[in-house]
Amino acid sequence: MSGTEEQPVGIDELLERVRDGYRRIDPLEAYDSVRAGEALLVDIRYAALREREGLIPGALVIERNELEWRLDPRGSHRAPEATSHDLRVVVVCNEGYASSLAAASLHRLGLHRATDLVGGFQAWKAAGLPVTS
Repeated sequence: MSGTEEQPVGIDELLERVRDGYRRIDPLEAYDSVRAGEALLVDIRYAALREREGLIPGALVIERNELEWRLDPRGSHRAPEATSHDLRVVVVCNEGYASSLAAASLHRLGLHRATDLVGGFQAWKAAGLPVTS
């Protein structure tokens, strides 16, 4: 193995590394930021979970496999909300794991204020924040 190749890591170490690159936020901070117009909440959960568990009112739903294409402000397939690299995006998955990897990917696209929701949708719901069926 040459000195330029990275050593493989397990998922727990990878999560720790990517989470060290930004500050994650809790459900109440996310709720307040969205209500104040300071952040865009993006739900990346797959359709079956959204149908079973419900939706966060006002969250932009983007399937995980489309996230980078829809949020790249320079992309030809961007969502209308993806207006700037300064946009504060809060990524939400079901429990706060996949969203961490997604937020790190958005950072690599230049969305330097991207973060994710600690505990994901389940933490949002447990905090008693709004959910619609």
